[in-house]
Amino acid sequence: MSTSRVLVVDDEADIRVLIDEILSDEGYSVTVARDAVEARAAKVRGKFDLVLLDIWMPGTDGITLLREWSEPGDLDCPVVMMSGHGTVDTAVEATRLGAFDFVEKPLSLAKLLRTVERAIDSSRKSPGTTRSMLPSMPAPIGRSPLMKNLRDKVQQFASNSSSILFSGEPGTGRGAFARYVHGMSLNADGPLVTLLAASITDSNAEEQLLGSESGTDVHKGYFERAKNGTIIIDELTDMCDQAQKLIVSVLEQGEFVRSGGNKPVKLQARVMATANADYEKAMDGGKLRRELVSNLSTLTVRVPPLRVYAEDVPELLSYYVDKMVDSEGLTFRRFSVAAQNRLRNYPWPGNIRELKNLVRRLLLTKSDEEISLDEVEGEVSAVSLPNEPLVNQDLLSLPLREAREQFERAYLQQQLALCDGKVGKLAQRVGMERTHLYRKLRSLGVEFKSSGPGV
Repeated sequence: MSTSRVLVVDDEADIRVLIDEILSDEGYSVTVARDAVEARAAKVRGKFDLVLLDIWMPGTDGITLLREWSEPGDLDCPVVMMSGHGTVDTAVEATRLGAFDFVEKPLSLAKLLRTVERAIDSSRKSPGTTRSMLPSMPAPIGRSPLMKNLRDKVQQFASNSSSILFSGEPGTGRGAFARYVHGMSLNADGPLVTLLAASITDSNAEEQLLGSESGTDVHKGYFERAKNGTIIIDELTDMCDQAQKLIVSVLEQGEFVRSGGNKPVKLQARVMATANADYEKAMDGGKLRRELVSNLSTLTVRVPPLRVYAEDVPELLSYYVDKMVDSEGLTFRRFSVAAQNRLRNYPWPGNIRELKNLVRRLLLTKSDEEISLDEVEGEVSAVSLPNEPLVNQDLLSLPLREAREQFERAYLQQQLALCDGKVGKLAQRVGMERTHLYRKLRSLGVEFKSSGPGV
């Protein structure tokens, strides 16, 4: 490994310096180039065992440079593409031109080192070969301490083969986190199979999950299709009881028998699952088997709602604008500072999914380069449902008096519940005179127990 030569082509100086330091510490001989001109010159001067090539560069982009190098014939060394905004179309084109792999920015150093080692080893074992490539899942976006800690946690989990349960509110990106872990894992080259729990019924569970066979005719089920890869069970609480029983059996025995067969098939896939934030209620109600959750939650990740890391909203907006411009050909638009600040204070009841849909609508509806505060106000919901939790209500969309009433009502309802409905205890807890508190509760329409001893 110490004699392997790596060419790093990237227009960002800090990226070049970072990769140079990391790979040099690992014993590689590193040459850096800031653009296609320097990269061409470096290739003329010497032979490399690997090229790390950025896609988006001024002048000649990475795909064009890759096409130039691949036109004379097979590439003389593996090429790994790098980009902060990977798209399926870009990955397909890079694969067609002979690229070995694709790594997403911001770079995961562990993933980068594994990819470099795998690419060089592959070239030594079978020169001129490439592998099927789709873009790696981008690292979860955000610079907040919460998201940084979460990234660190899932990156640690990626090197483990244990099952993982991702829980959180709908739209938080639980499935995206699971796919990211697969992309970072040692079996990233294997298949990634997603099983939508609601699609399995009691009548088809055995055949769909375990597969079937009749003579020489074999139908592979979900578990077998994920061999040497990962299977993600999406939304556990939607899974029928028969499917739950079968999955428990497979996880506990480590093998299964196809329907109509008699020979055990070994489970050779990592199993991950997603579930609603309140999946414990489904267990309490008997809808979700505790033994299933126990088997799937060797490791657990609670994916937070967007409202608790709202400081990352501007970065998320910028990321999805660039992503949709690149992958869907939408017109580029920029969020004004006022629009960004408004969305930082929006509760995002639909989480990341709602943010992505908002960005798409705003890119489709107008052509002005700047997205104004008025446009954003016209898109976000101004309706607060009475039974909606306070954290999901957009109080900034309401006049001051209505917003204050919404807050006071939700606040007093929650405090009253903590006081077992007793106004006397509530008065002490919130620091209000009891008579005034009675008037306030009635004016807000908050129900409470009638006066009596101990109330």
